[in-house]
Amino acid sequence: MSDENGIGKGIFIGFLTGAAVGTLLGLLFAPKSGKELREDIRLKSKDLLDDAGDYIEQAKDKATQLINEGKRKSEKLVADAKAKVDALLDEAEKILDDAKMKAGSAIETGKAKVEKESDKLKAAIKAGVETYKSEKSS
Repeated sequence: MSDENGIGKGIFIGFLTGAAVGTLLGLLFAPKSGKELREDIRLKSKDLLDDAGDYIEQAKDKATQLINEGKRKSEKLVADAKAKVDALLDEAEKILDDAKMKAGSAIETGKAKVEKESDKLKAAIKAGVETYKSEKSS
């Protein structure tokens, strides 16, 4: 975009310079009276000012178009980024829910194993106490 702006400025400056040099050379080498020469200079300067005004209008239109295009592109980028972020958040939430379910399942399995081993240990202690009592009484 900066390249286009620099090229446009260069073309405009070249156009104005060429027009001014051409006008001056034409006026200097033309056999006219001072009054005619001043009139020609006035007309040429008016033409140059009109051309410059046209170029400025074109530049304004181009700048407006570039600004609007930039806004549209930035809005699209923001919308795309928002959609991607939403998708990532949904995926992260799903992974978190899966992890919670797996952790809950592992905890339940662990509790069941601990209770089973606890019951076995209680039964072994009870059997040991019973054996001790029977050995003591005999």
